[in-house]
Amino acid sequence: MEKINFPKSFKVYAPLILIFILLVFLMPRSSRFSYDYEKGSPWKYETLIAQFDFPILKTDEQYQRELENAGARIIPYYRYDAKVTSKVADALSARDFGTLDSVKQAVTDILSDIYAVGVLSSSNSQEGVEGVIYVQKDRRAVKVPVSEVYSLDAASDMMKERLAVLSAGYDADSLYSAAGLDGLIEPNLIFDQQTTDLVHEESYDHISPTLGVVRSGLVIVSEGEMVTAEIEQMLDSYKAEYDANVGYMGPHLLQWTGDMLIAFFLVLLLFLAMYYCNSSIFEEYNKYLYLLMVFLLSAVGSSLVARIDPGRFYMMPFLLIIFYQLAFFSRRMVFSVYFISLLPMLIFAPNGMELFVIYLVAGTVGILVFEYFNKGWLQFVTAFILFVVMVLVWVAFRFMEGMTFADYRTILDMALGAVLSVAGYPLVYLFEKMFRLVSTSKLVELSDTSNPLLRMLADKAPGTFQHSLQVMNLADAVARSVDANVPLIRTAALYHDIGKIANPQCFTENATPGVNFHAGLTAKESAQEIIRHVSDGLALAEKYGLPEIIREFIVTHHGTTATGYFLNTYLNAGGDPEDTADFYYDGVKPTSKEHVILMFCDAVEAASRSLKDYSPESISDLVDRIVDGKIEENQLGDSEMSLKEMAVVKDAMKTYLQQMYHSRVAYPKRRKKA
Repeated sequence: MEKINFPKSFKVYAPLILIFILLVFLMPRSSRFSYDYEKGSPWKYETLIAQFDFPILKTDEQYQRELENAGARIIPYYRYDAKVTSKVADALSARDFGTLDSVKQAVTDILSDIYAVGVLSSSNSQEGVEGVIYVQKDRRAVKVPVSEVYSLDAASDMMKERLAVLSAGYDADSLYSAAGLDGLIEPNLIFDQQTTDLVHEESYDHISPTLGVVRSGLVIVSEGEMVTAEIEQMLDSYKAEYDANVGYMGPHLLQWTGDMLIAFFLVLLLFLAMYYCNSSIFEEYNKYLYLLMVFLLSAVGSSLVARIDPGRFYMMPFLLIIFYQLAFFSRRMVFSVYFISLLPMLIFAPNGMELFVIYLVAGTVGILVFEYFNKGWLQFVTAFILFVVMVLVWVAFRFMEGMTFADYRTILDMALGAVLSVAGYPLVYLFEKMFRLVSTSKLVELSDTSNPLLRMLADKAPGTFQHSLQVMNLADAVARSVDANVPLIRTAALYHDIGKIANPQCFTENATPGVNFHAGLTAKESAQEIIRHVSDGLALAEKYGLPEIIREFIVTHHGTTATGYFLNTYLNAGGDPEDTADFYYDGVKPTSKEHVILMFCDAVEAASRSLKDYSPESISDLVDRIVDGKIEENQLGDSEMSLKEMAVVKDAMKTYLQQMYHSRVAYPKRRKKA
């Protein structure tokens, strides 16, 4: 059983602890009603049953309309003023009718009848709804039709009509004027503004903001049912009551315990994914922090969308998590971290499972296609493919629910999300600077043979340049066989021997025919000249600004191996076996798969040039001898390459070399004519 060696450095666990704390506080503090629904669209969740009694709230428009109607229905209040009757009666008795004194009693009787009904002032009369008013008399308010009381004009007309009947032979108007009755009648029904306003306010208070009550256990909306205006009103009312009175109401211990457990398991999964995909990631601290940042972007983004507008999850560019990782990491690492980065969505989103599946499928496709469509306008091909995949998975969910799809807003959101995922990719260059990483795009740029440093290598050390090209092609084939970082190892292969620019004649592949650089040098001196190309390479790499990840290959492609030719020459000449330190490279043993592959390919390619026989057997023996020799020299003790991968690497190198050096059919010579 393979021994588990977790990192022991606290700096590895410190950011995980911080992420854990942040996740705990990002967790929803309440059991909130966060279903996404829209009038005219089908209900895409399970049947919703009321968990408690709740009132159906009127819409703002409904409530405002009722308030306006209440104002229009206000019945004005009038106060019966008996003093007016007495005042007018006194004024009438004081008048001298002269020859018309016989009419005086009749006028008194008519006035009594009129005031018994009531007289409204023409200036302050207010007609209520449907012509009804309230008349307050003897502490009682009686509803009276306006048509049954008199205005001043109507009272005067009534007086004239009665006088005309009682005083035959007299003109009623003349008699009215002659008796001095003009201006005698005063209104005795006085508008009561205070009481009317009070009743008005009370009527507003009695307008209910609800339409009724839904009892616990009743179905609010069934799965697949179309959300009508009435259902939407019930859902809005249920949501308001749910958010106000249900769920978390304080820092309960159980709530916090649950949040901490979920946060802990998320962090644990993230840690284990990185450990089992590439345990050396913890030593490459900048890469480690970058992956944690990518995870946080997803978690924080999910939390914010859930709080702001849960219906917008479909337009969020979560696929950027894929692209931000593919720029620097292998597919296996990318998929593992992406999978875990989507898990917070299950917690925060109302339809988390559906979203999780949609983005998981789309992300997996993105991992496969991004390699082919990641340059220029081709990135929008990637966006289109991802959009199509997301829509197809979403439609599949709709069909599973037995529904057709007519939610075009969601489709538009997914289209926007796919475009944003591609449009946001240039930010990878910012992250590249922030975390001191090297993106795939940067590696492709560095591998351009028109690069000044590579041009210098081709000009000053053409043999080494050709060797580097061959190593690049061999390493490319091998890297693909074990799912290593192909762009990285191709670029590293081109630069691993740049130190030979400083002294190209020292190396056989660049030597001028007939000139032996090592003539006159001791074996130790020659070995030191050979070994120096590593330090010279580092100096050039620093001068030309090569990324740190490329410099690593310069110091690891020989590791701590010996310069075999000169070491053997020294020993065969009687040299002291205890004094051989000068013959060994002072480098660093390979740690990553890519380091190991380049070490093998560099040695195998160089050695293959000395073969006299390129038969499959001789090539196989060469590869086995070199790989086994590196193992015997303990060069792979710090690497992450497994024995199984080692066997695959061997086979890949053998296959490539056999294809490269395959025997050709000899062309027959043309016979000369006799």
